[in-house]
Amino acid sequence: MPLQRRVPKRGFVNPHRREFQVVNVGDLARFDASATIDFDLMCERRLVRRRGGPVKVLGRGELSIPLTVRANAFSKSAREKIEALGGKAEVIEL
Repeated sequence: MPLQRRVPKRGFVNPHRREFQVVNVGDLARFDASATIDFDLMCERRLVRRRGGPVKVLGRGELSIPLTVRANAFSKSAREKIEALGGKAEVIEL
């Protein structure tokens, strides 16, 4: 019998897992004030990979300008930081 059949298999890999591309709030500080940031603009500035997939904005870092950010998901702290400065966190459905 081959070795791969004799060795026990362990763990579980979810075939329906959604893998987010992560962007931190501190990375968004390089954009101009009152800019609308979407997936295409993030790809242009190389914050996310071009191969696609959903984008999630996390709350690490500081933001000092109001922005309108369009992404698939936001962490609670990222949403609070963006909206505290008068910006908008818009959720795009997949």
